Amino acid sequence: MAGGLFVLPSFLILIILSWAYMRLGDLPQIAAILYGVKPAVVAIVLFAAYRIGKRVLKNHILWSMAVTAFIAIAVLHLPFPTIILAAGLLGFFAQSYFPTQFNFNNAHAASKKQYGAAVIDDDTPTPAHALFSWRKFWRWLAAGLSVWLIAISVLIASVGWQTTLTQMGWFFTKAALLTFGGAYAVLPYVFQGAVEYYHWLNAQQMIDGLALGETTPGPLIMVVTFVGFVGGWTHSVLGSDNLFLSGMLAASVVTFFTFLPSFLFIFIGAPLIESTKNNLQLTAPLNAITAAVVGVIVSLAVSFAQHVFTSSFATLDFFAIGITLFSLWALVKWNLSILKVVLFCALIGLMHFVFL
Repeated sequence: MAGGLFVLPSFLILIILSWAYMRLGDLPQIAAILYGVKPAVVAIVLFAAYRIGKRVLKNHILWSMAVTAFIAIAVLHLPFPTIILAAGLLGFFAQSYFPTQFNFNNAHAASKKQYGAAVIDDDTPTPAHALFSWRKFWRWLAAGLSVWLIAISVLIASVGWQTTLTQMGWFFTKAALLTFGGAYAVLPYVFQGAVEYYHWLNAQQMIDGLALGETTPGPLIMVVTFVGFVGGWTHSVLGSDNLFLSGMLAASVVTFFTFLPSFLFIFIGAPLIESTKNNLQLTAPLNAITAAVVGVIVSLAVSFAQHVFTSSFATLDFFAIGITLFSLWALVKWNLSILKVVLFCALIGLMHFVFL
C-alpha cells in the first residue's frame, strides 16, 4: 500500500505533463520555458554528483575509481552494467589489502541531533515477521519472479518479443536491477538505452523529461514514466489514431517493470540490512560502486551540456552556460531547493523569450 500510493501521484501527474509536452511542446512559450530549465538540469545533475561525491570520495583510491568510471563511459563508451560490475569486484578484492580505504560507512553516527524516542528505535527488538529466514526468502523470490514472468509473457503473447512494449519491459527490468545510489546513478544507463540504442526519444526530450520529473512529487526515478510515454507516443504502439493511449500504456509498462524489482528487494532484503551493515565484504563493493557512480553521473552532465550549450560545434550558448552556473551556485552555496531553482530558471527562459 505504501509503495503503490507513493508512486501513484507522480505517475498520474507525469502522464498529464507528458501529454501536454507532446501536444504543446512546440509552442514558443513552452519552448522558452524549457530553454531556461534545460541549463538548470545540467546544474542539478552536477549537484547530484557533488552530493554523492562529498559523502563517498574520501581518499585517492575512490577518487581514482570515479575518474576511471568517467573515462570508461564518456570516452570508451563502455556499458554502464560493465562499469558497475567492475567497480564492485574491485571493491570486493581491494578491501582485503586496503580495508581502511573502504570502511567509512557511519551513516547512523552522522547525525548527533536527538529527536526523542521513536516507535521503532535502533534498540527496538526486530519483530518476528521481519526476521530473515531462507523459507521467506525463497517464497518472496518465487512470487516476484512469477509476477514478472506472467507480465512479460503477456506482452510477448500479445505483441511479440521485438516490439516496443516488450523491449521496454525487458530494458527497464535491467535498469531497476542497476539502481545503485538512487535515480541519478541509473540515468546514464537509461540515457544509453532509451536514447542511443532504442531511440524511444531524443537527448533533448530526455533532458526535458528530467526537468519535468524534478517539478513533480515523488522519486526522481519516475522520469522513466515520461520516457515510456514519449516512446509509446512516438512509436504509436496502439496506432497513430491512439497516441495518448499509446503513451499511457507504454508509461504503465515502464513504471511497472521499473518498480517491481524494487518491491521484491524490500521484501527479500529488508531482513538482511541490520545484520550486514557493518560487514566490510558487503559495504566495500557498494562504496566502490558508489564512487564509480559519481564519475558516471558527471559524464551524464557532460552529455547533457553538449546538447544544451551548443547549437553547433562552433557556437556556444553563453546565456545557457550562465543559467547553469547560477543554478549550481544557488544549489551549493544558497542551499535552494531543486524545485525553486527549476521554477526560477523557467521564469528566466520565459523572460528571455519576451524581452530578447
